[in-house]
Amino acid sequence: MEDKTPVTRKSTESFNTSSKILSRESWKIFQIMAEFVEGFERLEQIHPSVSIFGSARTPVGHPYYVMAEQIARLLSDAGFSVVSGGGPGIMEAVNKGAQAGKGPSVGLNIQLPHEQSGNPYQDISLSFRHFFARKVMFVKYASAYVVLPGGFGTLDELMEIMTLIQTGKSRRIPVILVHAPFWQGLLAWFRDTLVPEGTISAEDLDLITVLDDAQDVLRAIFQYYEHRGFEPSIEEEQTQLNL
Repeated sequence: MEDKTPVTRKSTESFNTSSKILSRESWKIFQIMAEFVEGFERLEQIHPSVSIFGSARTPVGHPYYVMAEQIARLLSDAGFSVVSGGGPGIMEAVNKGAQAGKGPSVGLNIQLPHEQSGNPYQDISLSFRHFFARKVMFVKYASAYVVLPGGFGTLDELMEIMTLIQTGKSRRIPVILVHAPFWQGLLAWFRDTLVPEGTISAEDLDLITVLDDAQDVLRAIFQYYEHRGFEPSIEEEQTQLNL
């Protein structure tokens, strides 16, 4: 039976609008691909590396800023590439400390409407429009995660790596929280609420180490890799390919 439904101006305009949106979305795929390709090509040679996170709002001279700079300098002098989000606050401290050391200072910048602006202490600087592409770069080449006090963005990165390790989508690496007083409330909630509710296992808490001293952070990372080396195993390489 022939469809007699008339094609109205309104339906034509709706179709044209949908087509334009689909076209933009299709081209967006190439933009996303370009971010991944550039990230893979420029970061392939930075390992071993350590990704460090913390608040963009921490002012220069604050104890957290000073601690981040010290940790980054120690890691850089020890031969690590040091990776931050490339912005101000603790990210700036990380890049500043790393650049003063022997290893590369890497910034994975994100384009935001406000708050984020690149700091001047980056030897390797990449810029991302998409958080998910940037997150892959933080994880893919990292031999450790070091997390200083921060807000939603910092917590997001922490939960990301915890989820990837817990689910076997990423190899296990040291996840170190710095400054125990800041983290004690969150860890207590994990222990006293999430574990009894059965939403995580008690063993999941073993993925986290809490430290307060810059030298202890460096020591913990080296101790973790003491008997296996920093290069991922064949199985771990395959896992990282599927991030």
